Amino acid sequence: MPTPETLYASRWLSLHRIGKWEFVRRPHADAAVGILAITPEKEIVLVEQYRIPMQRLVIEVPAGLVGDEPEFAGESLAESAGRELLEETGYRAGTIIPLIASPTSSGMTSETTHLFHATDLVREGDGGGVDGENIIVHHVPLSNLRGWLAGQEAEGKLIDFKIHAALWLAGVHC
Repeated sequence: MPTPETLYASRWLSLHRIGKWEFVRRPHADAAVGILAITPEKEIVLVEQYRIPMQRLVIEVPAGLVGDEPEFAGESLAESAGRELLEETGYRAGTIIPLIASPTSSGMTSETTHLFHATDLVREGDGGGVDGENIIVHHVPLSNLRGWLAGQEAEGKLIDFKIHAALWLAGVHC
């Protein structure tokens, strides 16, 4: 495999080229986790946050990078998923089950996203993220998810496809 040429590097991203193909890497993380969390009341726990690259609010499953901070180096994928779930939503999972590992965007980045299903949830806090992430937590009844998401989209928000992928992989029907 040829060695990538580094075109640009910053604290959080670097741009590389192999031949004519340019792509992005994260200097401190090559994986991300996404977590499908469903409460005992049959509500899916989703997060909403402003995503600067999209210049829009996005509705997503709780998610985060793996090992991007020194204090979390060596953390397993499942541990990262549990930590991100707690930080973003305030829920601790009793069980975290892997669903799939897949390229995040194989034509643009070397990152892999690992989706998990979190069960046996216990609420320990309000969530909202860390370091000014300003995450809004939503509890949406599974029976109304399609309508709720359509309403959010009608308001101009983007809906992350990982919501649908995680539900399908976990065999959850709405």
